[in-house]
Amino acid sequence: MNKPHLTLFAILVAGATVLGAVAVTKTTSLGRAARHTNDAAITARTKQLAAYAAKLQKELKARPPALPRVPKPAPAAAPTAPAAQAAPTVVYRRPPPVVTVIHTHRHGDDGSEGGGDGGGGAGD
Repeated sequence: MNKPHLTLFAILVAGATVLGAVAVTKTTSLGRAARHTNDAAITARTKQLAAYAAKLQKELKARPPALPRVPKPAPAAAPTAPAAQAAPTVVYRRPPPVVTVIHTHRHGDDGSEGGGDGGGGAGD
């Protein structure tokens, strides 16, 4: 490698190093800002929850008003019709079977297409 190439390579590596350092600095500052924003949101939410908890404690100490008395229901009249009726009979009817027919060109297991005598034709 000759000297101009080596110098150019060194300059490129130095530039990449500087850009990397700038990127790392920006990334850490963004992280710090985001953390600060999260801390502020957590603090605000904690204050809201503390106020709500105080409100709940106050309501627990207060007694609710007394409920009105529940009236007693009148006794039910005895049914005149027989209460025990026969349960309806359930009859399950199976649906008819679905038959699928697949047509093939083979008529026999041996591969022949003719009938039993093997001849066939009008001249027999």
